[in-house]
Amino acid sequence: MVVPLLVLAFPAKPSVGLLLPILIFADIFAVGYYRHHGKWQHLAKLLPWAVVGIGVGYLVLKQIDSDTLKPLIGIIVLGMLIIRLRSILKSDPQNLPDHWTFAAGMGLLAGMTTMMANAAGPVMVLYLLSMHFPKQKFIGTAAWFFFIVNWIKVPLMGNLGMITVASLKMDVMVFPAVAAGAIAGIWLLKRIPQRSFNIIALILAAAAAVKLLF
Repeated sequence: MVVPLLVLAFPAKPSVGLLLPILIFADIFAVGYYRHHGKWQHLAKLLPWAVVGIGVGYLVLKQIDSDTLKPLIGIIVLGMLIIRLRSILKSDPQNLPDHWTFAAGMGLLAGMTTMMANAAGPVMVLYLLSMHFPKQKFIGTAAWFFFIVNWIKVPLMGNLGMITVASLKMDVMVFPAVAAGAIAGIWLLKRIPQRSFNIIALILAAAAAVKLLF
């Protein structure tokens, strides 16, 4: 939800660079607390393809404004959400998530969307829900994934002029609020039932995807 909210306050490209250090600071809290819950066999399947996706996203950003790309990202994510919801309604787990091409495609898409708009959250939600992880492993795996890919993006966004001294100063100003939010998130996760967690994750992913269309 942070991605569309920040775009409302700043131009699209600067907002992406402004958000990245904030996300990395939040990642530190998430990895620190959930570091033992990450599923590295799944990360090993995702990360190589995510790096390729980041490279593709970097090349695209050099040519196309991120405002042009946001609607396309929203359409792709909404399409995957529809597929996921159809699977849930049919109580059909599908064989697709077990195939290596599923992880490759999701990793590639996550890399592209995170580089172009810090918008890989809905993609990872779909992948991790498809793996039927309990909520702690869900968060732990997502935390490690984003911690790694976000650091990879730093020099690339710096090269594109999306991270500047001025944006970093603004990031530092909001770090205390990020720390408070991270602590609140840890407290809240312990109190949310698994089914409610899954539903909330899907709803927030859909809301973020819809916002990307406008």
